[in-house]
Amino acid sequence: MKFRLIPALLILLVVVVTVRLGFWQRDRAHQKEALEARITQFENAPALPVSAAPLALKDIEFHRVKARGSFVADKVVYLDNRPYNDQPGFYVVMPFKLDDGGYVLVNRGWLPRNMSNRETIAPYATPQGEVQIEGIARADASRAFELGQGGSAAHQLIRQNLEVAAYAAETGLPLQSFVIQQTSDDGDKLVRDWPAPTTGVERNYGYMFQWWGMAVAALGFGLYAARRAARKEHAPGT
Repeated sequence: MKFRLIPALLILLVVVVTVRLGFWQRDRAHQKEALEARITQFENAPALPVSAAPLALKDIEFHRVKARGSFVADKVVYLDNRPYNDQPGFYVVMPFKLDDGGYVLVNRGWLPRNMSNRETIAPYATPQGEVQIEGIARADASRAFELGQGGSAAHQLIRQNLEVAAYAAETGLPLQSFVIQQTSDDGDKLVRDWPAPTTGVERNYGYMFQWWGMAVAALGFGLYAARRAARKEHAPGT
């Protein structure tokens, strides 16, 4: 059975690339599994105190944290299109002035939309004075799909998304690099039934098997084409 050089090299290239992509997806899945294990470990660890001292996101994300200070209610932002149990609503995001002078953004919880007037915010309570809150450090206050800047323009009360660095520049507040997803209850009537963080490891395993399946298919096609060509060469009259 004779192999033609260029088709054989093309088939070999496809096999090598798809096998390598499969291993890459496997490695990504292993990394995410390690992250999930760390998240579980963080959930059962003592809450870390947050102060004005800057904390890098990579060192604090997914950790349980606690902070003492007071809410800055006049700089609140409402993140739109955040449904809960199929009901439209907002996330209430508010700066929190720490007792040593620093600031951190807090995703306080979910608030249902006023169905009669979407621009009207339903009433909720904000604790006055110094309080202690607990929560989970997250990279942002959740992200929703938007076209362009959409409702995320600066100085808008209702927005689609909120970037920590951009909001710090907008307000001039020395914010920490993360957002506290509040879990402690302070009687404000906000819903804090947060979805569990997911890493999508199942998708990586799915892509891994797809790439390796393509490698097997390419190899099988190459062997079939070579065998067919060989039979044609040895057929009577050729």
